[in-house]
Amino acid sequence: MQIWVLIIISIAELALFFLLLRFFVRLRKSEDLLLTLSNGQQDLMEKLRVNSELERELVQSFAVRQAELQKLGEDIEVRAAQLRALLERAEKLGRSPQLLREVIVSGKKKGLSTAQLAKSAGISVDEVELILAQTSV
Repeated sequence: MQIWVLIIISIAELALFFLLLRFFVRLRKSEDLLLTLSNGQQDLMEKLRVNSELERELVQSFAVRQAELQKLGEDIEVRAAQLRALLERAEKLGRSPQLLREVIVSGKKKGLSTAQLAKSAGISVDEVELILAQTSV
């Protein structure tokens, strides 16, 4: 009878040993899984840090480009105003009687007809003839 008790206790000890062994194997697998997850999390955090750095640089670069574009727009407006003023001044000079007289006289010296001179100056043939008559006096 004592042998049977010893056999039952030995079987129980073996069962507990195998259960304990299985528990430690599963515990080791869990530790490996946790280590893998931790490494994956660290990689993810590093990628998020790099992405946030790139996003910050992109926003900063965008702000710089926006400021440059705004300055270029202002420069273009200033240049356009200067060009408009020059055009107005050129139109005034182009319509001055002195310049018109010089253009007609030099055109006549080059052998252009009064019709051609009138067309290029934007005045009538009679006006061209009048200017030529005044300058020859």
